Amino acid sequence: MTKPEIHPQATVAASAKLGKGVQVSAFAVVGEDVELGDGCLLHGHAVVRGPSRFGRNNVFHPFCVIGGDPQDYTFRGERVELVAGDGNIFREYVTVSRGTQKGGGKTSLGGDNFFLAYSHIGHDSQVGSHTLFVNGATLAGHVTVEDFVTIGAFCPVHQFCRIGRYAYIGASTVITQDVPPFSKIVTERETKSFGINTIGLERNGFSPERLQALKRAYRLLLRSKLNTSQALAEMKKTLSDSGDVKELIQFIESAERGIVK
Repeated sequence: MTKPEIHPQATVAASAKLGKGVQVSAFAVVGEDVELGDGCLLHGHAVVRGPSRFGRNNVFHPFCVIGGDPQDYTFRGERVELVAGDGNIFREYVTVSRGTQKGGGKTSLGGDNFFLAYSHIGHDSQVGSHTLFVNGATLAGHVTVEDFVTIGAFCPVHQFCRIGRYAYIGASTVITQDVPPFSKIVTERETKSFGINTIGLERNGFSPERLQALKRAYRLLLRSKLNTSQALAEMKKTLSDSGDVKELIQFIESAERGIVK
């Protein structure tokens, strides 16, 4: 392993400790009392603050802020820390807060976790290893996440909740209670279609005749007692002169995941 590579336009605090082969790119910031293990990589504009300690081969992508002050009204600059293991990946705009004195003073992360863009780990949270935080997954303070958990996109987890090993939380699910290990938790999906985008289509020059044909097609699709196949057959029979309806039929027939109705 080689000595650390620090770009001339990077900022590295005097008290920071960098292991062998650490790379700090232009405009990245390594703050006071930060320890980076061998092979860590900071891309441009990544920020790591301390006191914090990281194992080997962690990767920090642009504009993440790892080890920032806890987002807590009672924080007054006390010495609190973040401790992380090996092989974690922090993508763009990920934020991880250090602990608070009242919460034990430490936020901890295991190893081989993948934090996608805009995910957040709140103060005093304890995250295991091999977890996946999808874009916008958010932990409030004092949350425990065990190993091999997946938290889907835009999932907020309430403070003091626990997520058991191997649990899967689907996108946009709000967690306010403990999630048992090995479970799959997904909020009920109520997404529905309410017909055509009339205003948008008018603004893009659709004539009244085109709009009327599409309205008739969507009535067949959404409001009749016909199933989708029957509705498409009726469209072909009664609205075959409309190019827009033909496009709609072709789209639905080629859908591999079904359509929103």
